[in-house]
Amino acid sequence: MRAALALARRGLGVVWPNPSVGCVIVKDDRVVGRGWTQPGGRPHAETEALRRAGAAAKGACAYVTLEPCNHFGETPPCTSALLDAGLARVATALKDPDARTAGGGHDRLREGGIEVVTDVLGNEAAWVNAGFLSRVQSGRPLVTLKTATTLDGKIAASGGASQWITGPEARQRGHLLRATHDAIMIGVGTALADAPSLTCRLAGLEDRSPVRIVMDSKLRLPLDSVLVETAREVPTWIVTVGDAPNPDRFTDCGVDVIQVDPDSAGRPDVPATLDALGQRGLTRLLVEGGGGLAAELMRNDLIDRLVWFRSAGVMGGDGIGAIAGYGVTHPDKAALFKRVESLPVGADTMEVFVRRPSG
Repeated sequence: MRAALALARRGLGVVWPNPSVGCVIVKDDRVVGRGWTQPGGRPHAETEALRRAGAAAKGACAYVTLEPCNHFGETPPCTSALLDAGLARVATALKDPDARTAGGGHDRLREGGIEVVTDVLGNEAAWVNAGFLSRVQSGRPLVTLKTATTLDGKIAASGGASQWITGPEARQRGHLLRATHDAIMIGVGTALADAPSLTCRLAGLEDRSPVRIVMDSKLRLPLDSVLVETAREVPTWIVTVGDAPNPDRFTDCGVDVIQVDPDSAGRPDVPATLDALGQRGLTRLLVEGGGGLAAELMRNDLIDRLVWFRSAGVMGGDGIGAIAGYGVTHPDKAALFKRVESLPVGADTMEVFVRRPSG
């Protein structure tokens, strides 16, 4: 199953709205087939593994990171493929929360005479497919906030200069994060200040650039910005409000304009935005925006993971903080996270945190 989970990670960022699944088929203590969800979500992992196994799949055991689907979509259900191949045993890590399967896949395999073992490394599988689980169960993508700061949490000097807080190794890690997420989001302030391209520029992974999303209530993003000018090459979405001026000038450039209800300040409502992104099939959202967008996500308790790159520098009060104020009046009102990983990245440190449930 650990091998199947490693295969599943290959699809992160390129298979949405589908889950990223891995499958390993074993017979007589030998791997006879391997598969993972292909870009765009099809073929599914089981189909790929069975194709590679061929006749050797008969009587074998398949290790699958998610319950095989049991419904007809653009392709027949994977349960049918597994039954037709004559497998003797199927071990899965997670039950599929999609109502079209939701245990029905396991039931059909058992009814067809296949031994089924469930919950094999279920926690590890839930981590890998947390984005898919979030979209199905809560209607929104998994939100990961990535930031790069000094030791005292500053993302830029007082004049706005931020290149470079962290070193090249940390920046490469940041690009790897982009490659494993469906979309990347920033606020229009960051877009105007930094003129970013928001693409993945790791050698060999240039085709893994995520959908680029800009929160822009007044549609201030210039038409000659790199994001707009390359919108036909890399999908680019702008989230705005209903009365934003002349959105057609962006759609004419290939930008997808999404209109949502405003919040009390007239900006795109953050929960409504995430719901809209979930409806479009996004499962994993990486947020690289400035302190204002991070604060809105904190205020609404919508950050699931933090990836924090920290350099050894200190700016003090002259620097700009990573997260703007979001209404914390007492320490017990602060958002709480649990550190799950810490490792050196060049001269810097990368820490990964997960949100602690409220209350």
